[in-house]
Amino acid sequence: MASIISVFVMLGLVCIAAFYKLSVIRWTTLIGISLLLVTIFLTPAWPLLIIYWLLFLVAALFANLHELRQRHIVTPALKHLKAQMPAISDTEREAIEAGNTWWEKELFSGDPQWPQLYSIPKPTLSDEEKKFLDTQVEHLCSIVNDWEIVNDLHDLPANVWDYLKKEKFFGMAIPKEYGGLGFSALAHSTIVVKIASRSVSTAVNTMVPNSLGPAELLIHYGTEAQKQYYLPKLATGEEIPCFALTAPEAGSDAGSIPDSGVVCKGIYNNEEVLGIRLSWDKRYITLAPVATVLGLAIRLNDPNHLLGDKDDIGITLCLIPTSHEGVEIGSRHFPLQLAFMNGPTRGKDVFIPLDWIIGGEEMAGQGWRMLMECLSIGRSISLPALSTACGKITYRYTGAYAKVRHQFNTAIANFEGIEESLSDIAGYTYLLEAARIMTAGAVDLKVKPSIASAIAKYHMTELSRHVVSHAMDVHAGHMIQAGPRNFLANVYFAVPISITVEGANILTRNLIIFGQGAIRCHPYLLREVELISAEAPDIAALDKVLMSHIGFFTDNFIRNLAYGLTAGKFINASQVKSSAVKKYQRQLTRMSAALALLADISLILLGGSLKRRERISARLGDILSQLYLGSTVLKYFHDQNEPQSDVPYVCWVLQDCLQKIQVAIDELLNNYPNRILGKLLRALVFPYGQAYYKPTDQQGKNLLPAMLHPSELRERLTAFCYKSNNPNELTARLDQALELITQVEPLWKKLNQVVKTGLVSRRSSFAQKIAAAETAGIITADESRILSDYDHLKDEIIKVNEFSFDLNTVLA
Repeated sequence: MASIISVFVMLGLVCIAAFYKLSVIRWTTLIGISLLLVTIFLTPAWPLLIIYWLLFLVAALFANLHELRQRHIVTPALKHLKAQMPAISDTEREAIEAGNTWWEKELFSGDPQWPQLYSIPKPTLSDEEKKFLDTQVEHLCSIVNDWEIVNDLHDLPANVWDYLKKEKFFGMAIPKEYGGLGFSALAHSTIVVKIASRSVSTAVNTMVPNSLGPAELLIHYGTEAQKQYYLPKLATGEEIPCFALTAPEAGSDAGSIPDSGVVCKGIYNNEEVLGIRLSWDKRYITLAPVATVLGLAIRLNDPNHLLGDKDDIGITLCLIPTSHEGVEIGSRHFPLQLAFMNGPTRGKDVFIPLDWIIGGEEMAGQGWRMLMECLSIGRSISLPALSTACGKITYRYTGAYAKVRHQFNTAIANFEGIEESLSDIAGYTYLLEAARIMTAGAVDLKVKPSIASAIAKYHMTELSRHVVSHAMDVHAGHMIQAGPRNFLANVYFAVPISITVEGANILTRNLIIFGQGAIRCHPYLLREVELISAEAPDIAALDKVLMSHIGFFTDNFIRNLAYGLTAGKFINASQVKSSAVKKYQRQLTRMSAALALLADISLILLGGSLKRRERISARLGDILSQLYLGSTVLKYFHDQNEPQSDVPYVCWVLQDCLQKIQVAIDELLNNYPNRILGKLLRALVFPYGQAYYKPTDQQGKNLLPAMLHPSELRERLTAFCYKSNNPNELTARLDQALELITQVEPLWKKLNQVVKTGLVSRRSSFAQKIAAAETAGIITADESRILSDYDHLKDEIIKVNEFSFDLNTVLA
């Protein structure tokens, strides 16, 4: 009996030491004293006691004597470690080192410190930014006619272009000292949301000059002369920029662009100067057909060593006036028939002076790093804003339509199949808004969140595809018919475009989120790679990092054991007031520990080949992504002071995030290279079987009252979604109808009395029922007017456009 007790005591002490991350000295002291006490008071069997002491002494010696460990463990293991570690190319290293890690690093730690999340300042708009949204952006939306832009003009009308330039919409990100608006990332994001809720084509034309391109690159890397010349002109639209990266043979693999430049001497302004002779063939370049200044990415070569000793200088970014001899622009692509400007640009043996390199000669060869550091802007702001606009539009107007539209004498919102679609729209819109605000807020904190921005880009664009598809299902034939009445069709066409740009989603999920996230977010991996791959490894430094990594691994192993056995019910979640939400934060902590352990074991098992095992990488990335998205919801809920109205939304979204983590882990371990290890890991992480399920039907139903009736939450979630004041527009009619619903619903019950008393038949028209009810004194004249007005409004809402036979004229 004493032996059994001693086993449990020693195992328990080892677990406690690991769980609480005790230092080497502390755990050596704790276990040494405990073992001495066990020897004296429990007196287990001598063979067992000898095993205890041998294990302890060996572990204590190697843990505390650094030189012994380095000589007998680290140095002999170095050759194996070199073979296991992933090789990192120069372009991969630049991509990995670009930007910063942020909250996602905490999620990778296995023990996220939630107070750090809640202490991040709440992103807010300044008074100037609010005024711009309420005035300039509101006016812009009021003069935009998306049907005319997309179907008639295939371009923005001249008055819209002029207004965008006059009010400096192209200079949102340009500092005020250079003539721009100097707005925050949150304002930039919110402005794009509002414009996109009115016209995606207008939003794209507006957001691209403020995203990755000449202005952004000049702000961070340009010479002072370049900034002084270009930035004021870019802010006012005197110069229209585009940035050309994608080539026919190098799409997602932008690091392999074939477009080239050779350093040479040539004639410029009638003088012989040092410059570059360029040749390029680019496509899919937004604003290229109308650009006046071209940002161009090329691979620069210096065969005559005019700049230095290197032949291949590397990717270099240049800024070229499109009026320059040899620059070809003007032809257009037609991206899913939307009207934003997009097209190819080409040039053959075009000579430019060397000072047209962005940042001047000293930035030659630095283009890839520049691009990677700035890419987080587009991923953090522009595309999440477009995606959130999709959510806001569908939440506000599909919800209203489902409440107004009746089939089988009941609102279609009451059908369970429609409820399911509406629930997804509602929950994902909440998530989109939370993720948008937190990710844009990171940029305002001067963080370049490379991993968080990749997560936001991939998952938010995928969610936008999901909510828009659901909205199309709810509207059915109503939104299949194109025309001025259809506010959803062009949004539907735009979604696949956002899926493919700024890194195609398949690439982002399979290679970037975990591929870069593991190295950047892991507390030790990047340092280990650097030390192991060095020509003369620093054994002492490597030993220190490896010991820390072993402690990290052991700690997460024990945490998974403890969290699995207790189902995470005792994890601290005191930072959250809502009892319903506390349990979800606990489970996110539990899954953070699971991610840390599974990532470490996958890296140990697969080593450098993990880069090629894209599905494993994608599933580990899915876990990290859902942890991040769930965190944004908790942060948004906290920043709103935990309103009770939000609790059903928070619970639904976090339940959905956890279920997706469950699926990711299941698929990861079902396909693990070592099947036995996969089963053992499943038993460790989920000892009682499946832990997380999809939100229940009731949880979904709980989201709908706020969506289907005028409410504070509906207004908050659809804030900065453009709300038309034109009574002839469908969106305005839907808002008006939803406002009238509260008055009309009681009157419908009165009309049913007319049918029950036999005054009119069930098949009588709505107008006949109203007249009969008023004649019988069941409703008043005012109530009759309200019902008639609502009936007319409803008829206008469900109408679709009709065209002449040649489709050139709108008849109705």
